Parts: sequence; C-alpha cells; structure tokens
Amino acid sequence: MGHGRWDDDAYAAARTFRAAKGIDDFGYTAKMKSVPHDRWKADPSLDPLGVVARECRDSADHADSTPIAVLFDVTGSMGRVPQIMQRKLGKLHGLLQRKGYLADPQLMFGGIGDADSDRVPLQIGQFESDNRMDEQLRTIFLEGNGGGQKSESYELAAYFIARHVVTDAWQKRGRKGYLFLIGDELNKPRLEARHIRRIIGDDVRQDIDPVSVYRELSRKWHVYFVLPNQSSYYHDPQIAGHWRDILGQHFLKLDDPGAVCELIAATIGLEERVVDLDQALVDLAEVGSAAERDAVGKALVQVGSAAVATSAAPPDLDGPDDVTLS
Repeated sequence: MGHGRWDDDAYAAARTFRAAKGIDDFGYTAKMKSVPHDRWKADPSLDPLGVVARECRDSADHADSTPIAVLFDVTGSMGRVPQIMQRKLGKLHGLLQRKGYLADPQLMFGGIGDADSDRVPLQIGQFESDNRMDEQLRTIFLEGNGGGQKSESYELAAYFIARHVVTDAWQKRGRKGYLFLIGDELNKPRLEARHIRRIIGDDVRQDIDPVSVYRELSRKWHVYFVLPNQSSYYHDPQIAGHWRDILGQHFLKLDDPGAVCELIAATIGLEERVVDLDQALVDLAEVGSAAERDAVGKALVQVGSAAVATSAAPPDLDGPDDVTLS
C-alpha cells in the first residue's frame, strides 16, 4: 500500500460519474442499510478481526512516508463528518503536499462505534497515497447507532493503532505518525478484554485502563481528539475535561464541522514546525472560506502558541513497533 499519487482530476471525474448515475458516495452504507440489521458487517477491507498489522511503508514513489490515521465516530449525527471530509479530501491532500507540510503523506481512514451495542464497532483501512484513499473513506459503514450512554469505543480504536500499526517513519527515522480521533463522547471506563478478543482477535484476558492505552500510543503517535460542533455534547464540560485529562492541549474543539480537513492540515503544519499559526491561516484562506479559517484558528490557538515538543528517537530504530499495555 501507499504507492501512486493523488489525482484531483480523477477524483472530480469519479464524483461527477456517481452523481450522474445516481450512485451514493457512501455506497457501502447504502447497501448495508438495505438489508436487515443482523446482516450488517464491515467491508472485508476494513474489518480489523485477525489483522496482524496495517503498514505505512516507504516506496520508490514515497521515500519519506508519514502516516496519518483519521478515525471517525460514525454513530448518530457524527456520521456527517466523514461525508464532509470525503468532499474535501483533495483539499486536505493538496494542503499537505503543495504547501510543503509533508513530503509523502499516507492516509488511513476508519470508523468507530460502540462495542457494547453496535454491529460494526470498529473499521480500520489501509494507508494510501493515491485515490484509493477516497475509495477507502467511502467504504466506511456509517452505522449511525451508538449505545446512548455518552461513551463510544475510542479506546478500542486506540488499542488497534498502538498494537497493530507498523510504520517506517518510526522504525527507520524515529518520527511519530498522526492520529486524529473525531468524536463527541467519552471513552468507555474500561477497554474490555472480551471486546478485544471478539473484534480484533487478540488473546487478551484482562481488561485494560484506557489511559494506559493512550500513554503507550503517544510514544509513537501525535494523538489528537477533535470535537466538532455537531451535537449537544459540544458544550459539555465533562467531555472536555475527560479528553483534556488524557491528551492535554491535543483536545481540539471545532466550531465549524465543515473545516475538519483544514484543521487536520493546519495541525500537522504546526506540529512539523513548517508554519506558525498565522501562516497556516493564510494558507487556509487560499482554499477555504473565512468562516472555516476562523474556526481552525480558534481551535488551534493554544497549540499554535505552545512550544511544539519534539519526538525523541527510540532506543532501537530497527526494532518492531512493540508496546506493552497494562
């Protein structure tokens, strides 16, 4: 995976073709919604069960690969955010490369639900550099349910990234990848071993504290949680406090959900120290609306004003991406 290059013309042509033929952009979701609930399942390309590793590797086309994982809460009203992102995917890729934020970004998308109640609580794609990333995003099943308990299984997704993703960026260069979790609720109180066994397939016998998952994950990933203004939880102090306790200033509130692609690009630009916040907002003004630019600026004001921590090289750059969760 990760070969080839993004083509704006092919992306636009495919979108025009689907519109002309009356094909839903998220065709897999439409297919699943047409069958009984007990037949709902993840597309095989996104099913995490039994996956040894998703890999972000260097190639002849991309010698300096940087992994970017974007995992969406696909429950309830949050299902609109992947649709927004799919429409702006070209802008995101353009900002990252044309503005020089990253030389060789590879994107992976996934969906997060509720392991206690959903038929499809976790979906994880592949890292891609070309238009297959659009196909992957459109194949995510927007289940739209959730457990109604003010929590979703973000910690299960975090566990998968920590234990089942291998990157050349880390193994060869000691560079962290980027993980953006986009949602509006809490983690579950515990990452239950039974969910890991059933959904991912690892033989884990003890429940895990979610905080320890994020602690291990942050060794090799810049981890952000984005709360878009999409539900009543946007103003909930419990949600904000929960995520700030875990991620600190990497908890971002986004007034305009339509600016999610711009926020991801600007965040990476700041973290890479390619731009400061003022320059990032100038770049955004070239591709988006003033309202989207202002929403990103508001979300990133703390990140932009803080010193960006550098990632220390691991003791052994040739070792596997192993972590120990307890």
